[in-house]
Amino acid sequence: MQHYDKTLGNRIFNLVNYSLLLIIALVCVLPFVYVLAVSFTSPSEVAKGGMILFPKEWSLSAYRYIFSTDTLLRSLGVSIYITVVGTIINLIFTALMAYPLAKSKLRGRQTILLGVLFTMLFSGGMIPTYFVVKGLHLTNTLWSLMIPSAISAFNLIVLKNFFQQIPDGLEDSAKIDGCNDMGVLFRIVLPLSMPAMATFALFYSVTHWNQFFNAILYINDNGKWPIQVLLREIIMLAQSRIGDSGFDEANIQPLTIRMAVIVFATLPILLVYPFLQKHFTKGVLLGSVKG
Repeated sequence: MQHYDKTLGNRIFNLVNYSLLLIIALVCVLPFVYVLAVSFTSPSEVAKGGMILFPKEWSLSAYRYIFSTDTLLRSLGVSIYITVVGTIINLIFTALMAYPLAKSKLRGRQTILLGVLFTMLFSGGMIPTYFVVKGLHLTNTLWSLMIPSAISAFNLIVLKNFFQQIPDGLEDSAKIDGCNDMGVLFRIVLPLSMPAMATFALFYSVTHWNQFFNAILYINDNGKWPIQVLLREIIMLAQSRIGDSGFDEANIQPLTIRMAVIVFATLPILLVYPFLQKHFTKGVLLGSVKG
């Protein structure tokens, strides 16, 4: 009887648990379904209002509109460039700084760590940062979107803690075999830290892909705008053209344009995430246990 009650209790708990998880999953998924559905819905159906989860009348008018500009693919290339190159810069600089800070024998280690922690609490501010970027002649270049944010203080500290968990015996063995410090880092430490590196690569890449404010602040040439800035301009242009005869003849709803913009800007990251999911999950778990 006691075994039966325990089994019944487990079943009830699993049923309630799965039901709550299903509800939470639906709450998270439904907004994405709505955005995707509206972006492919005909303007006449969108004009009626209401919740749309499956288009009754399919239309590609919103996507034709956002692809009508010749600069869209160029901005997409800019975003891909700063995401790939910027993420590589982030990972290299973060690893090169985190590795020596993981060594307790490093002179001035505590002072450097205090300086890193200080930057997490206090920043220089927008205007001083702009003058630094301008003084380095980085304004109106893509380097202004990558160099100032080369190292994240939070990611640096987490990666330092991760490096500290690697046994010293592995590094000593590599040095006996003739490796120097750089050889130990790139041949021993980094291969063992791939889950953490993949996790930070995802964080950094999402940050670079969503570059918006810094691009407006530092980039004056619209030919160097990343995709987020250009899509904002497309939305503003669509809203400003409401009432124009050409815009009305095209029969395009600003809402469908906004949804198409969201889908286009989000899709690349969603395509990359499945390839990093395994390492991302493992890296988060390792950080939570060892960090």
